[in-house]
Amino acid sequence: MPDNSLPVLNWLTDMDGVLVHENRAVPGAAEFLEALRRAERNFLVLTNNSIFTPRDLRARLSRSGIDLPEMNIWTSALSTAAFLKDQSPGATVYVIGEAGLTTALHEAGMILSETDAEYVVLGETRAWSLPAITRAINLIIGGAKFIATNPDPTGPSPEGILPATGSVAALITRATGIEPYYCGKPNPYMMRAALNRIGAHSEQAVMIGDRMDTDVISGLEAGMRTILVLSGITQRGDLGRFPYRPTRICDSIADVVPLVEEFAR
Repeated sequence: MPDNSLPVLNWLTDMDGVLVHENRAVPGAAEFLEALRRAERNFLVLTNNSIFTPRDLRARLSRSGIDLPEMNIWTSALSTAAFLKDQSPGATVYVIGEAGLTTALHEAGMILSETDAEYVVLGETRAWSLPAITRAINLIIGGAKFIATNPDPTGPSPEGILPATGSVAALITRATGIEPYYCGKPNPYMMRAALNRIGAHSEQAVMIGDRMDTDVISGLEAGMRTILVLSGITQRGDLGRFPYRPTRICDSIADVVPLVEEFAR
């Protein structure tokens, strides 16, 4: 359990449902980030979305009125790349995903290959391909290890719900009998890798999120204090379903702004 007597000097926060909602800034988001900068706190904004590079995400956030440098963005793609770099430097990987994932893996020194891959790495894409999935299945059956960026089963689109990484991973698992290792939330590895990136210790860090089943649980298991905001998925009436609790519950990120100083004392 985190030591709540220690000051919080490092902040991790989820992106969607906390800072933005459907590409619009949540009221108080810009003020929260400015409070962190003014107080000279270390911080990262996290997302399980592996489609976009940090540069892409910075541009998307800028259009919503949020100014966030690339270096303050941490994605499940970056977490996956960090995991592979630590476990198997220079490994050959077959990737199903988009620029956010392929760029992260390339910059981490992985070798992208469609044959004789040591790993199959599954990430989010806007155009699932049956030939690509078939190749992944056969590589895994042939001995490749199976990694996925995140277990989210669905994602939103203008047309409605779309199958996401978790659903396609389940399809591959059904065909191969092999479960993937997920590198994004709720795996606390994503939190620990993020803390390492900013040179922070978990006992002086807090994780903010809108979901009990990903953000809060991964922060808790990484040894951090946690803040649940009610501006996204989990609502107050849902809390009774979970056997764990966040350190603090706030209506929105606007209510977290004064905590930047309060938690430092």
